[in-house]
Amino acid sequence: MELLFIGLAGGAIISYYIFKKFTSVKRKNLTEKQSVVLLDKIKKVSKLITIEGEFAEIYHHENTKEKFLGLVTSKKKAIILINAKVHIGFDFRKIKMHTDTKKKVLVLSEFPRPEVFSIEPNLRFYDIQNGLLNKFSSEDLTEVNKEAKDHILQKIPESNLMQTANKEALEAVTLMQNLVETIGWKLDYTALKIPESTQNLIE
Repeated sequence: MELLFIGLAGGAIISYYIFKKFTSVKRKNLTEKQSVVLLDKIKKVSKLITIEGEFAEIYHHENTKEKFLGLVTSKKKAIILINAKVHIGFDFRKIKMHTDTKKKVLVLSEFPRPEVFSIEPNLRFYDIQNGLLNKFSSEDLTEVNKEAKDHILQKIPESNLMQTANKEALEAVTLMQNLVETIGWKLDYTALKIPESTQNLIE
């Protein structure tokens, strides 16, 4: 009878440890899977636009060409009204972070600087003056469009768009926090330093 009792007790103990071990392994695999899913979710956000700015600029375009070995010059010029939309935000692919699977915490250690994602210019030409041997062509319109983008790009640092985007960084972190909490994790950004004003150029 005693042997039977000892056998049952021993079997129960062994069963308990076996159950505990498999439960622990299952929980660990689930946590690691959550970690991967979490990082994938954040990567899928990719680029987050937080600021849209509008510019209205008057741009003077002038081009001079030399003909006949430089003996004759021909000039064309135009006044261009540039209305442009600028989108600025954060590239989540540049975020530096790591996961603490035991505590189910995503630790955010570095946040990217705001960047110019796109410039969409709308051009209107005024006072177009073609030279006798130098006239505006379709290729010129492509070049002028590029010049317009470059012109607006140089104006961005003079505006307060980058500073405003930096202020929106905390909202971007809040978005990440919401994503993290959807699977029962926590976001730790106590070590995070929001970057100061920057003059990042369009990629």
